[in-house]
Amino acid sequence: MSSVRVLVGTRKGAFILTSDGKRQKWSVSEPLFAGWEIYHMKGSPADPNRIYASQTSSWFGQVIQRSDDGGKKWFLPGTPGGEQPKSPEGFPMGESNKFVYDESPETGKPLTTHQFYDGTQKPWVFKRVWHLEPSLTERDIVFAGVEDAALFRSTDGGTTWKELAALRGHGTGPKWAPGAGGMCLHTIVLDRSNPKRMYVGISAAGAFRTDDGGTTWKPINRGLKSPYTPDPTPEVGFCVHRMAMHPSRPNVLFMQLHQGGGILRTENAGEEWREVNGNLPTDFGFPIEVHAHEPETIYAIPTDPWTRMPPEGKLRVWRSRTGGNTWEPLTRGLPQQNCYINILREATAIDTLDQCGIYFGTTGGQVYCSPDGGDNWLAIVEHLPAVLSVEVQTLN
Repeated sequence: MSSVRVLVGTRKGAFILTSDGKRQKWSVSEPLFAGWEIYHMKGSPADPNRIYASQTSSWFGQVIQRSDDGGKKWFLPGTPGGEQPKSPEGFPMGESNKFVYDESPETGKPLTTHQFYDGTQKPWVFKRVWHLEPSLTERDIVFAGVEDAALFRSTDGGTTWKELAALRGHGTGPKWAPGAGGMCLHTIVLDRSNPKRMYVGISAAGAFRTDDGGTTWKPINRGLKSPYTPDPTPEVGFCVHRMAMHPSRPNVLFMQLHQGGGILRTENAGEEWREVNGNLPTDFGFPIEVHAHEPETIYAIPTDPWTRMPPEGKLRVWRSRTGGNTWEPLTRGLPQQNCYINILREATAIDTLDQCGIYFGTTGGQVYCSPDGGDNWLAIVEHLPAVLSVEVQTLN
């Protein structure tokens, strides 16, 4: 029987949850990297035992952890013995210097500043890795989306990193500005049918696409709205929260925008977007997901735009079987009163079992699972630190 492995990153460590294909009984690991913020963990499609984790701290810096045995043992690629360095005082130290922005005239062009909240120009400063996206076919290739927004690639399993500088350097980089949560590249979508095509989402710059493996990039924000800026339809300047794609339809993507658009859909690889909010209670939210087997079935979790809490204190996942035209609330097993948590952009995932499983984590420390496509929900773990990210691996 197939099994599933759920990778959960939180404000104070990571957890691995495992279950068989029924997804009714779960085992929960001890906390990994306890006390550190784990912005993202993700397994390699080319080798399910290869898992990458972004371990970060405002005090100690950023490191990339890697496991080659499904999460039992972890190490830092490229350090002596895989051990984490320590300061003279004995404190753990990050290796943030592995992520160096490219300022060379040939590739970086050199791009050194971006727009700040007040409209002035500020230098690019590396802060943390928000998202790790392993290659679909190569176990040693992995991409990293970072803050301040840039895209890096490793071809040696996370030992060294090189910026794909054409993204920042294509022309609009100086116009990029941070959103309320910083200026982060948080979404990386790979096209299984075309290894050279990739989509990225940046808060608050927008969505971009490359068709040549990162040599050149194109802003794909036509149809998005930015109602709180002097120009409501600029080339860049949109707070994209998340994008999702079904692998069988690489030209069709769904997006959750910050506000002023809500859920959007493109059918031509981002050349044009249109709103598909339907009957949703609000146009604000963070995650968006597509069913593993039904390309027109999508999931969203609308949130009150001011409080960042479920509308009316009711935790509801909304499902559309029509690609966004109409939506239905999914509530069975979810709290329908006095619920005031949030679900962040990376905190949802979908497995690929025949009866598709949906997962999401909350800032209240719960991880919920629906083993039947959203019809019924159960909390598979509670009382964790605030959940930052959820990923799932379907294991045979």
